Amino acid sequence: MSRLDFVLQDQCDIIDKHTQSGLDLVEKYVKFVKERTEIEQNYAKQLRNLTKKYSPKRGSKEEQECRFSNHQAFLDILNEMNDYAGQRELIAENMMINICIELTKYLQELKQERKMHLSEAKKAQQSLEGTYKQLDNSKKRFEREWREAEKAAQCAEKTDQDLNATKADVEKAKQQAHMRTHIAEECKNDYASQLQKYNKEQNQFYFTDMLQDMDERRIKKLAQGYILFADTERHVMPIIGKCLEGMTRAGTNVNESNDSVVLIEQHKSGFERPGDVEFEDYSQGINRASSDSSLGTPKGPLELLGKNKNKTFRLFNKKSKVVAPLIRSIMGWGIKQGFTHLPPEQRRKRLQQKIDDISKELQKEMDQSEALGKMKDVYEKNPQMGDPASLAPQITQTAQNMERLRGELSKYESWLAEAGGRGDSIRYSTHSLNNNGAHNPSSPGTISDDTDSSQAIYTEFDDDFEEEELAAPIGQCTALYNFPGSSEGTISMQEGEVLSVVEEDKGDGWTRVRRNNGDEGYIPTSYATITLNK
Repeated sequence: MSRLDFVLQDQCDIIDKHTQSGLDLVEKYVKFVKERTEIEQNYAKQLRNLTKKYSPKRGSKEEQECRFSNHQAFLDILNEMNDYAGQRELIAENMMINICIELTKYLQELKQERKMHLSEAKKAQQSLEGTYKQLDNSKKRFEREWREAEKAAQCAEKTDQDLNATKADVEKAKQQAHMRTHIAEECKNDYASQLQKYNKEQNQFYFTDMLQDMDERRIKKLAQGYILFADTERHVMPIIGKCLEGMTRAGTNVNESNDSVVLIEQHKSGFERPGDVEFEDYSQGINRASSDSSLGTPKGPLELLGKNKNKTFRLFNKKSKVVAPLIRSIMGWGIKQGFTHLPPEQRRKRLQQKIDDISKELQKEMDQSEALGKMKDVYEKNPQMGDPASLAPQITQTAQNMERLRGELSKYESWLAEAGGRGDSIRYSTHSLNNNGAHNPSSPGTISDDTDSSQAIYTEFDDDFEEEELAAPIGQCTALYNFPGSSEGTISMQEGEVLSVVEEDKGDGWTRVRRNNGDEGYIPTSYATITLNK
């Protein structure tokens, strides 16, 4: 192998290795961007799952607590985090489309172009090697013929100077020398032509761009990919910044004082606060007096029952799951009837909420009635569009619904007016209190001695039903204040007494508890420290 062969082979190897290294770099960068895209997608997915996990469900207790600024701020942070996850998904999508897919397509084109250029380079190399061999042959022939021409010229000159040589010999020697000189000149011209051809091909081989243009375009495209990688994330930075600003704003909007006011407004009972405990001076022989407050124990309906007044009545005893609903339906003292089981303030709120709901339903029925009336008029004017008599059942049903809703609305409005007229005083559906805490026999809920026929219900129903298993306690509570438990469905407790929690507060400010002896009832949630089981 000649020196030229080594030079050509080295050049081709260098070009091959360099171009292959460039293509490997593009492929490596594409893989890098793909892995980054997968990271962004997984990150966004985890953020969305996290947001979904901690977002309150519709209608849940957590959603109702969003009226507090700290709960609403947390919800705002979750919403901003969801938007932030969307921007991360956008980054992943743009990187995949603008970088990965684009560079992958360009990489395939480069591979095809490189293959073509290498094939052309190999052909050029082979052509240059062939031309060089022809040049070498023509050069050797020219050298050989020129030496032969020189010998012929010397021989002709020697023959011409030889006195013994004939004229024919001299002439023959001169012709031979002339012929050799002519052949040498032709070889010289052929050598010059081959040399010019070889130099031209060599210049084309070494000075033509070949793969240079392709490699420069690859480098430029890769540089654009680098810039696009940064620009893809930079373009969403303003929106991500707004998401972060929203989170900061959510924390700034938290108002602890307002949350306390909202909590108090939501759960205030309307009861008067207990008065000061009087000093009991035993040294002066003064009888012990009880503290006079708005929460003094009133005389309930059981104390007014005649011969059975000594029998114990427990609305929430072991059989109460069956007995209580029947008693409420017979006596009309249902706990939820007019929400009389709630404190005054809570009752007014529930009544107003009920009135709003009924008003919305009534408005829907009125709109439907109006629509049916218009449709009936259209049918009467254009019988081909429909039979007016077919609308009669719907019109009748709508009218009945409107009448029923108006009755309910009137009933709840009267209850609201009654609740609003009492101020902060306590009033129950079964009895009322006068200013001295004594039972007022003229109040609407008064039970006289004539109700002997119904008093046995409280004591005799216990024998008609089999005992049912008590619900398992879900926690414990310790009384902070004394509570008389004088209204229906409530239970009395003393300060420091420990009770079992059977049913937690549903948002109305009351918790259902049970004593060790089985007595159950409701107490104000704010009157006890409650600890629920995990």
